[in-house]
Amino acid sequence: MNAPTTPRIPLLDLDLLKTLVAIAENGNFSAAAAAVHRTPSAVSMQVKKMEDILGRPIFIRDSRSVELTSDGAFLLEHGRRMLALNRDAVARFVQPDVQGVVRLGAPDDVAERFLVDMLRRFNETHPQVTINVTVDGTGRMIDMLKEDRLDLTLITCEAGFKEEAAEVVFREQLVWAACKGGVAAEQTPLPVSVWEEGCAWRKAALGELDTLGIPWRVAFQSAHISGQRAAVLADLAVAPIPVSSLGGCIIEAPTHFGLPKLPKYALGLMVAEDANCAVSAAADHLRASFANH
Repeated sequence: MNAPTTPRIPLLDLDLLKTLVAIAENGNFSAAAAAVHRTPSAVSMQVKKMEDILGRPIFIRDSRSVELTSDGAFLLEHGRRMLALNRDAVARFVQPDVQGVVRLGAPDDVAERFLVDMLRRFNETHPQVTINVTVDGTGRMIDMLKEDRLDLTLITCEAGFKEEAAEVVFREQLVWAACKGGVAAEQTPLPVSVWEEGCAWRKAALGELDTLGIPWRVAFQSAHISGQRAAVLADLAVAPIPVSSLGGCIIEAPTHFGLPKLPKYALGLMVAEDANCAVSAAADHLRASFANH
């Protein structure tokens, strides 16, 4: 008797994903068709092919516009990452002489946890591109991008903050960090370590506490995740941080303390409209790097 075989998962061609992204960015099939150098009917056929492969609709259509379904939004995020991975790999061979200066903004925790390795690898493939990094808060970096003081920036979003122009490149769960064996989480009012009013993590965490009617006080305030960890390690406060930042004596607060579940937050990428080749190469490298996480 032959052993049962596992059904093969079909592949989505990059050309299909490119069309999907073009439709999402242009808002209709006609404009997308011009962007990908196809006819509107060819674009419609590509959409039908994707929907046939997936077995569900990815767009809601009417006579004037198209809108992504929730499945389409998921596929759009995946498609952007796959296209970036492809461009980043091919650029190593076909764009070795790209050069220039790229001004990149990033939140403190991203610079600490991700950027060192990502920029080291980018320097290996694009040695003639210089990247200057500014570490600051999301609101200020958005302003700097709009004021032409940054070429691209990573920002925190979706955890109580929304910036529609940001392309999501990474999502991660927020958790309540506490000191192992500590007592901060059982105090009333709850001592919390957060940053300023515009911080997405602060808004998400304090909003959840208010929803449950848990009294709180800001016991420690720092713009840097190293400061948040210091407050937690000293058992001065609990803090909302990404799950990947836990480690050692910094643990997720045990459930018996009754702290509310926190949402996921997202990292968004914003790129200047007049991005040159060096900026585009850096943006694709960031997309590809986060896709590998």
